[in-house]
Formats: sequence, structure tokens, C-alpha cells
Amino acid sequence: MVEDGGEEEAEGESGEMPAAAAPLQRCNGFLPGKEAAAGGGEQPASAAPAAPEAEAMLAEGGGRPAARPETRLSRRRLAVLAVFSCYSLVNAFQWIQYSILSNIFAGFYGVSFTQIDWLSMVYMVAYVPLILPATWLLDARGLRLTALLGAGLNALGAWLKCGSLAPQRYPLTLAAQAVCAVAQVFILGLPSRIASVWFGPTEVSTACAVAVLGNQLGTAIGFLLPPVLVPNTPNDIDLMAHNIGIMFYGTAIVSTLLFFLTGVVFEEKPKYPPSYSQAVLQTKPPEDYSYKQSIINLFKNIPFMLLLISYGIMTGAFYSVSTLLNQMIVTHYEGEEVNAGRIGLTLVVAGMVGSIICGLWLDYTKTYKQTTLIVYILSFIGLLVFTFTLDLGYLIIVFVTGGVLGFFMTGYLPLGFEFAVEITYPESEGTSSGLLNASAQIFGIVFTLVQGKLTTDYSPRAGNIFLCAWIFVGIILTALIKSDLRRHNVNSGIMNLDVKAVPVDSPVEPESTTLKIQSAL
Repeated sequence: MVEDGGEEEAEGESGEMPAAAAPLQRCNGFLPGKEAAAGGGEQPASAAPAAPEAEAMLAEGGGRPAARPETRLSRRRLAVLAVFSCYSLVNAFQWIQYSILSNIFAGFYGVSFTQIDWLSMVYMVAYVPLILPATWLLDARGLRLTALLGAGLNALGAWLKCGSLAPQRYPLTLAAQAVCAVAQVFILGLPSRIASVWFGPTEVSTACAVAVLGNQLGTAIGFLLPPVLVPNTPNDIDLMAHNIGIMFYGTAIVSTLLFFLTGVVFEEKPKYPPSYSQAVLQTKPPEDYSYKQSIINLFKNIPFMLLLISYGIMTGAFYSVSTLLNQMIVTHYEGEEVNAGRIGLTLVVAGMVGSIICGLWLDYTKTYKQTTLIVYILSFIGLLVFTFTLDLGYLIIVFVTGGVLGFFMTGYLPLGFEFAVEITYPESEGTSSGLLNASAQIFGIVFTLVQGKLTTDYSPRAGNIFLCAWIFVGIILTALIKSDLRRHNVNSGIMNLDVKAVPVDSPVEPESTTLKIQSAL
């Protein structure tokens, strides 16, 4: 079907439905709003109050039901997802490129390992104070502006790094990394928003997983490519600076190209909503939305608060392991910087596979809590095995255990995003995702500092056991989360309706139809 401007759109999960029945009923009481407007006819005594979003779809006059909103899937959604994944990839690459070469950069700039660790932790520090302004901007000014800010700042930070190619310029490279860290604030909260706004209910979890996968792929390339581009040449600083320059300039050129692609590809939203849950949200007047009230609602949501802490623990542990991986490997396998990068690559690539599998599984089963809990438990087991096999002297074992750890630990990331959107609907996906990421950054800072201290003063095993203890706490918190799949209930409840339009002047049929709708919901 070809619409305005020749853009072809695939028909969505529901297509176009000629008419809906009587006012739809509030589903589990989670859709906020006003009571039914006067003049809409009386509700049967046994029926629940009508959902305000459904009421908004009623035609004026007498409460006559309007046609169900049309839902379609735009082909542009794939381009939006691809471009976002690519510039998210570059941002993640810039996050990890220093840590995986911590011994080389420490020697090049003449600074301590702790100062090099701060080039990674600045991402976490910048996120916490900026996340609320960033999510407000996403809700108030929209997806396109937020995406352009993320891609633009990412390119700016990459070019600033090109000016830090001298041993005495550590402050400049730290400032450049801080700009990239600010860009990250406008990137990490977008996967669930892009998935919800552009993708249908049968593909939304997979789309979110693919969006997160871009960031993971950037981390994977950050583990693999820098050790190849920048070999350790402590006796030739000029050669080292030249090699670092190749990495920095290449990153800057790619990130600039992606900034321009973002301007071309990104739109605020598709012409037609991709799902009924999005159609419901779009009928809500903008003046009814309050960012402050949305934050309050989220902090009053007990299941979300439990997820907020458990997600922060798991993702913070992943950040800490990624930042300190080079130090852990080199402690037991001296001179194996390249293999440390390969182990990091294995960890993240396995996690990418886990992310896609988990996304597909969620789209198929909608078992959010069960899947999240199982993956959490397996991540705990994977970290235990990695911890107690790291010092056996066999790198092949570290590759295998690192892959298993990454499959579950990194595969957990999109699960947390999508679970949060489900239990907080109809609150903004960007706000819930932003708070999850803020929690992850806070835990990541604490875990990196503590694990780094334990690794330096004692051994990598001590630091990893510290993380294991916290992940066990996360398992308990995850088990306590009540699984209230609000978005899924709206989509599946509405799509299962099989009703006919009923004339307004029928005194009996509207009541029976309303009861059938209530029963279906």
C-alpha cells in the first residue's frame, strides 16, 4: 500500500478495522484519566468505567463509537533502527577504547591506572546528573532532536580526541571523553522508545534487542580493534601516537557520517501508529502529560523500583567487568593484551546472541519475569565459574567462561528495558529506560572503584566475588517483582475483540456488547 510521497507501508497487526463497539473498559485500572464524559450514555451496573484513551476515540455527539484507529508498519522503521544502532555502536566503542589498552594509555599519557579507569567511569558520572534533563527533552522535544544531539555530540567528542595525541594532553582526552559521555545520555534511553514508537507488538522486543545490540557490538569492536591498531610500543612514543591517531581520526570520520545520516533518516514518528497501545497514547492530549507526575508515578511503582535496583546491579557489574577486564587478564597472563581484547570480544558477541534470542523469546512468549529471573540466575552462575577458573593458566578456558558469562549478563540488558516498559505503561519509555540506565551508572561507578581496589590490593578473584555477592542480591529482588504486563494486556485485549458496530438507538445491544468487551479484557 503506497501512501503520500510514495512511501510504502506494510499493514500492521490489526490493519484497518471499520468500526469499534461500545466504549472500551479500563484494563486493570492502570490507564489514568478522567471519568466518562457526560452525554456518553450510562454504563451498565456491572461494567467498569470506560478508559479515557478509548473515550478519546469516540466521535462527538451521543457517545457513538468511532472507527478503530488504523495501525501500520512503516518501512522507514528499519532505517531508523539501523542508523541508531550504528551511532550507538560508535559511542560504545569510544567508551571502552581506553580501558582495553589501559597499560598502553597509562604509559603514553604518564598517568596512573586509576586515571585511565576514569576515562571509562566519566560515562557513568556524566549520566547520573544529566538523565532527568535528557528524558525531559525526549518527552518535550521529541525523538528526532534527541537522536541528533546524541549523534552530534558523539562526533564532536571524537574530533576533540584527535587533538590529544601527545603525552601531556591527558586533560584534553578526558574532556573529549566527557563530551562523548554526554552524548551517551541521549543514546542509552532510546532503544525502548524507538521500538515502541516504530515497531508492532509482535516485533517490539526484538527491535529493542537489536537497538541495544548496536551498543554491545560497539563494545565488542572496542575490545577487538584497539589492541590491533595500537600495539604496545613503549620504546617508540611517536609510533604509538601515530597508531592512536589512526584510531581517533577513523572514529571521528565515521561518527560524522552517522550524524548526517541521522538527520536524513530520523523522523519523530511514523504516519500511522504501529500498535494499538501507541494509538491509545497518541490520542492523549499533550497538555494532559506531566513529566514531574510521570517521575512520581514511576517511583511509586513498587515492581519498577525493584527492577530499577536489580537492573542497576546486573548492568553495573557488566560495566565493571568490561572496564577492568584488561587488568584481570594481564594480572594472570602477562603480555596478553591482544587476547584480553579477544576475550572481551567473545564476552560481548556472545551477549549479542543472547540479546537477540531473548528478544525473540519475549516476542513469542511474553514471559518477561520468568525470562529475566532465569537469565539473572545463569549470569550469577557464569560469573562464579569465570571467577574460579580465571587463574588456572589456560586462556582457552577463560575464552569459554567469558563467552558464557557474556551470553547471559549482556543478554539481560534488553530484557530489563522491555520489562520496565511493560510494568510502567503508559508512562514514557524514555523516562523508565533513563532511570534504569542511571541506576546502572551509579552501580557501575561504585562497582568499578571497589572491584578495581580489590583487584589491585588483593587479586581479581576478590573483586569478582564482591560482584557475585551483589548479583545474588539482584536475584532476590527480581524474584519479588510482580509481573503486571500492562502494555501487553492492552494490545492483546483489544486485538482479541470480535465485536460489531451497534446503532446508538438500540436499547439492549450496547449493554451486551459492553459486557463482551469487558469479558475479553
